[in-house]
Amino acid sequence: MEDFMLPCLNKSLFGVDCFGCGGQRALLLVFKAEFTQAFLMFPAIYPILFLLAFLILNLFVKFKYDFLIKITLIIMSGAVMLISYLIKMNQLIQLTQ
Repeated sequence: MEDFMLPCLNKSLFGVDCFGCGGQRALLLVFKAEFTQAFLMFPAIYPILFLLAFLILNLFVKFKYDFLIKITLIIMSGAVMLISYLIKMNQLIQLTQ
């Protein structure tokens, strides 16, 4: 399965991780039931999977506040991605100094 993963274009061109770096590997770790390793690889994997599950469920079941739930899940996923990216970049800066 690892042979079919797409390379990160941002990392290939500029040598710097992007916001989504580790997402494919984390998803593969979730499929292998290595949940802690998946979280450590890409902390936003679980909010994104929860958002995806809600979007699929919402196709069949309509909720009263579905738009608000979707927006909240999108913002939460983005916030986790941003915070984990900033922490990763801060650690990288600390290592290079």
